[in-house]
Amino acid sequence: MKGLYFQQSSTNEEVTFVFQEKENVSVTEDNFVRVQVKACALSHINTKLLAEMKMEKEFFPVGREVAGIVLDVGKKVSFFQPDDEVVGILPLDSEDPGLCEVIRVQEHYLVHKPEKVPWTEAAGVIRDGVRAYTALYYLSQLSPGKSVLIMDGASAFGTIAIQLAHHRGAKVISTAHSLEDKQHLERLRPSLARVIDVSSGKVHVAERCLEETGGLGVDIVIDAGVRLYSKDDEPAVKQQLPHKHDIITLLSVGGHWITTEENLQVLSEIAKPCYHTKGMSVAQNSLDPPDSHCLFLKGATVAFLNDEVWNLSNAQQGKYLCILKDVMEKLSAGVFRPLLDEPIPLYEAKVSMEVVQKSQERKKQVVQF
Repeated sequence: MKGLYFQQSSTNEEVTFVFQEKENVSVTEDNFVRVQVKACALSHINTKLLAEMKMEKEFFPVGREVAGIVLDVGKKVSFFQPDDEVVGILPLDSEDPGLCEVIRVQEHYLVHKPEKVPWTEAAGVIRDGVRAYTALYYLSQLSPGKSVLIMDGASAFGTIAIQLAHHRGAKVISTAHSLEDKQHLERLRPSLARVIDVSSGKVHVAERCLEETGGLGVDIVIDAGVRLYSKDDEPAVKQQLPHKHDIITLLSVGGHWITTEENLQVLSEIAKPCYHTKGMSVAQNSLDPPDSHCLFLKGATVAFLNDEVWNLSNAQQGKYLCILKDVMEKLSAGVFRPLLDEPIPLYEAKVSMEVVQKSQERKKQVVQF
């Protein structure tokens, strides 16, 4: 039985994906279950976070968003029994890759999969669903009637965040980076309040958002990365991103800025990993003084959206399981309609992961067993 692993170069710049033989062992730990994997979604691996958490290995397992059937259970497992259909996200320290036919996982990382939900959709939505809940419920307290700007809404995560915000009764604005993205966003139902096409590079996002909100600003912003400096000083991959000043300008009084930019400005090297790892709000003086002053005048807040914040806090396991269950319920009810690519077989996972690791995919890639 083979599983997919990645090996990092000594310079930590290149990641190589390799298939390795893995022993098919039975359940030995009391609280573990053995799962036959039916689908596994592919996501970018944060090698920098792994290094910060001292979790580097010569070969690191690949694939964590899994859906499958329980084969057998440990003596103290209370939530599952053989033949149950389950879905979940493997922990960072999992010894088994999700891209493997059979895996072992601690029961508290899994929830039941609704019977009518396809395997690929269950695996493909679970991570983006958790991210959307974290951003909109725990970091910004979304409520009906609030305005939400979701940058790059035509991405796999952006699509789920838009659907969750709509379901909660928010007024949703989104940016599109291409004609294809714009068409995808305009086809969403319920329709968005405004799609802002930024593909030309000439559209000022802050001005458009202020127009849309009558000059009041947006209550919640979820970015897809930001520019910290002028366009000439940023790499090409960030050319279309809004400047951090634009985000601050378009925020309303008491607004929430949820950022995916882990190195937002001038946090010390000691503080960066701590704030980012815990998904904590940033102290106002961690930005340059003009930005800090503007946020202070608005009473606005900034928080980091960290994909792994629930995995790194055992004390929050109960909340995490509630999120997983609610994501599955909304998928079953049709609230979530994930943006998935065509399923791929396991033997193509290596090539697909190389594309995902370079952040070149738009739709969610899912391996179907």
